[in-house]
Amino acid sequence: MATTTPAPLSTRVPLAASLMAFAAGITWSFGAVTAKSSTHADAYQYLIWRSIGVIVVIELTSRILGNGWMLPRAYTSGRLMLLGCASLFVASIGFVYALKNTTAANAAFLASITPLVAVVLARIFLGERLTRITVGAIGVALVGLSVMVVSDVDAGNMTGNLAAIASSVGFAIYTVCVRSDQNRDWSPALPGYAAMMILVCGIVTFASGKTLMPPARDTAYALLHGGVFIVAGTMLFNLAARSVPAVAMTIFAQSETVAVPIWVFIVLHERPKASTVLGGTIILTAVIGKAILDARPASNRPPEHPIEPGPGSIA
Repeated sequence: MATTTPAPLSTRVPLAASLMAFAAGITWSFGAVTAKSSTHADAYQYLIWRSIGVIVVIELTSRILGNGWMLPRAYTSGRLMLLGCASLFVASIGFVYALKNTTAANAAFLASITPLVAVVLARIFLGERLTRITVGAIGVALVGLSVMVVSDVDAGNMTGNLAAIASSVGFAIYTVCVRSDQNRDWSPALPGYAAMMILVCGIVTFASGKTLMPPARDTAYALLHGGVFIVAGTMLFNLAARSVPAVAMTIFAQSETVAVPIWVFIVLHERPKASTVLGGTIILTAVIGKAILDARPASNRPPEHPIEPGPGSIA
């Protein structure tokens, strides 16, 4: 992955690239419908076949483009790449498990705190300093998270909620990995984590006495999710990232969070609770608000005093 130089503040964000970034989130959001529609396969069976779809399409595409096999590079590129694969593994298994055990809206909104978790981890592991805007955004997001989680204590959805939060942490760790070595080609991480998923979920499925072959309909849903929605969304996102600044990408990426509960409501008639919508709105406000405030020219915002970690600090 090539290091990109931030565009000047006066530079317009390219419309085509912006639409690709927005379309990436929308494409990813369709996966929630296939996961929720796969009613006979459990999370582990579903993830096995979703991962097979990812690997097959990624490897075929790579071979057609003359780039060779991607999977071996995931395990021969050093410990940081392995950590990236493992973090994507945690993120993916957490999100699908959340979709299977709580509402799609809860899974999407809780997982959307990834950008805020990432800045905290970047402070801890990369030494990046936290500003008051960041700390304020984290505080607001925690309020929204509390509204959603506390309201579900009696609804039996806590395991799903916790899985969604774990998913956001996994994606945040991957973000920190990428930021720590921006010159590295991270494309092998996708088939790399998928191979981990097949191995681990296969062991769990065997140990529980279940079959590796769920009903054909559920298998097709999983293959569609992995081979089409994940791969196509990732390709769109990577293309957009070449031209769209990181701040704008943060905002456009939230299209997935907004679209997931909409598609699931339209297709599966799953209506989110009022507390879910309220908490999710608070979280999105924190994430998008931080991105917008960070994008302002320095002359148009009050001076920021970076917050150093210490006893009782947010870091």
